[in-house]
Amino acid sequence: MTRVLVLGGTGWLSSRIAETWRDRGADVTALARGARPSPTGTALVSADRDAPGAYDAVRGQFWDEIVDVSSRADQVRAATTALGDRSAHWTYVSTVSVYADDSTIGADESAPLLVPARPGEPEEYGPQKVAAEDAVRALPVPTSILRPTLIAGVGDPTGRLGYWPAAFARAGAGPVLVPPLDDAHVQLIDVSDVARFAASTERTGTVNVAGDPIPLREVLEVARSVAGHTGEVVEAPGGWLEEHGVGYWAGERSLTLWLPAGMPGFTSRANRAYIRAGGTITPLHDIVTATVGDERMRGLDRPRPAGLTREQELTLIDRLP
Repeated sequence: MTRVLVLGGTGWLSSRIAETWRDRGADVTALARGARPSPTGTALVSADRDAPGAYDAVRGQFWDEIVDVSSRADQVRAATTALGDRSAHWTYVSTVSVYADDSTIGADESAPLLVPARPGEPEEYGPQKVAAEDAVRALPVPTSILRPTLIAGVGDPTGRLGYWPAAFARAGAGPVLVPPLDDAHVQLIDVSDVARFAASTERTGTVNVAGDPIPLREVLEVARSVAGHTGEVVEAPGGWLEEHGVGYWAGERSLTLWLPAGMPGFTSRANRAYIRAGGTITPLHDIVTATVGDERMRGLDRPRPAGLTREQELTLIDRLP
């Protein structure tokens, strides 16, 4: 039986990877702090990855696969040092945020990367992931480095895609504020697609795990249709939104999936290698439909990590010239 160790294994993406390996008949162990249970049918080893001896409990056996998704290079380096000789294959889930150039459309995995973070430097997402990739690539075993675009789907804790179907659903027949849509694109990949691709020891090398670029206008149209919105869609100028404190992409008081000008490459990474390797792409309508159901279940008006509250949204609409 294939033995798999998922470092983390109880978070959103890592638990889906653990579940996918489990469903393929693997003996799966999750190493995590233990604040959340590991998926049904998997074992949990409670350990703090920042503590000395964090990996002592799992060094006693040899693993067919180790999977890591950490965004901290120090954690990844510690894991590769402790377990580098205890696995036949290693998969690291990185990100397209490692690339230094966000202006070139269609760039592939050979595009230049950011300067890797040095030990002790601030935890800046892209450079940390580059440094973590370097640690994994230095292992003496076959490795897979996966660089997903925006991950979406049921349970997404970031709320980036989920904000839009929730905004349309909560508005009903009322207006919904949207950012400038001309020339804006999104590149999504469903969490289940990432998990399926990560649950394999047959693939090695570096791959952009990415769907096809989709116009943001189309994404919002699908979200509006599935949510049953019948009100007005109010498009605001980008400069006006910035002047009124509305942020880009994610986070509080933002319009999610909206990006500054000059970043078309961020949402148009080449996915040829992913398709050739058997990667799957869940249709947009299916992702949004599942997301709407998830958003309704979790509460359309709950405090959200990203987007605008309904009150903020209506205030901004009222202030538009």
